[in-house]
Amino acid sequence: MKRIVLLGDSTREGYQDYVKEKLDGMAEVLVPPENCRFALYLLRYVHMWKEEGNWGDDVDLVHWNAGLWDALHVAGQEALTEPEHYASIIRRIDTRLRLLFPKAKVVFATSTPSVESRYTKDVFRINKEVEMYNALAIAALWDTDEVIDDLYAAAKGVPDSYFIDSVHMYTPEGRKLLGDAVVNSICPLLGFEKQDDGSWK
Repeated sequence: MKRIVLLGDSTREGYQDYVKEKLDGMAEVLVPPENCRFALYLLRYVHMWKEEGNWGDDVDLVHWNAGLWDALHVAGQEALTEPEHYASIIRRIDTRLRLLFPKAKVVFATSTPSVESRYTKDVFRINKEVEMYNALAIAALWDTDEVIDDLYAAAKGVPDSYFIDSVHMYTPEGRKLLGDAVVNSICPLLGFEKQDDGSWK
């Protein structure tokens, strides 16, 4: 059975159970016990999550995201993580993941869009900036063999009804959309084949 680690913010928390269900009997899906929050927070704690979860060195694939916390504006000020700093942290996370999971394929997922009209003037994200952070992350990883799972593109333009608030796609439609995107990105990398009914084996 394959072993997969899913890392990321509350977006990951929304699709992780869907991915587990879809890969039941094919892969063990491992997740940290908390929201991975900022890119810097993920960098700080990923080795502890591995140790505490006893994930071992035989993980086949790591799928991760970080960026929505970094792009957040609070109290009307600039985004919480400066773009240049964010790009540097993304590169460091890639290096750390390859050290911790030496046998794993690594997949970076872009941050998803949000419903800007549901934010307040004091706490908000701007989708154009999220696109910029995604581009910075992809550029930071350009010379690695990291696979990009473009969840932003998958979720862009979906109805607002897919969201329970400004950012969380925790509706059945939202979970399925993101969960299917994740499953479809990682299954070929694990050697699974898509069946005529859309399932993987």
